[in-house]
Amino acid sequence: MFGEEALLEALNSTPVVDGVPRDLWLDGPALSRWAVQHGGDGGPTEQEWLRKTRDALQRVVRGESGPEALTALVAGAHKVPHLSAEGLDWILEVEADRRPAVELVLTWAHIQKELPGRLRPCANSDCRLFLVDHSRANTARWCSMRTCGNRLKARRHHERQRQAEGRTAPPRADR
Repeated sequence: MFGEEALLEALNSTPVVDGVPRDLWLDGPALSRWAVQHGGDGGPTEQEWLRKTRDALQRVVRGESGPEALTALVAGAHKVPHLSAEGLDWILEVEADRRPAVELVLTWAHIQKELPGRLRPCANSDCRLFLVDHSRANTARWCSMRTCGNRLKARRHHERQRQAEGRTAPPRADR
């Protein structure tokens, strides 16, 4: 199974850069490199499955669709037990072109089970990134405090300042 880092890399492959949404997986060679780094072959069919799975997972995590939207992506996949000297392992049986995409869905499902409600989109409406909240209080809101968190806090501060100035400023006399 993929790890949390691989899932976040996939979900966060459509960032906003300089105010413009980008798809880092639109470029075939970039996605191919990612797939190979994560055990795939990077071929065109595998890339198609990965893009489709990433898009579906983003919609599910954002709450735009339910988990049933992932059913077709994992259809026909099976995990079978394999015993060895090290113990019991579960081996994923699925067509090679679909393996990385199915692994992404399995990783999402694992995080949903082990860390319910902690995989979420960034609270900055201008951001398209996701985070897994590992804070004890489950209060993380931004993909990065340094970027999104500080920007939103500064925005709210300036808004409060403008409102306070509007309420406390004496009326101007016409001259």
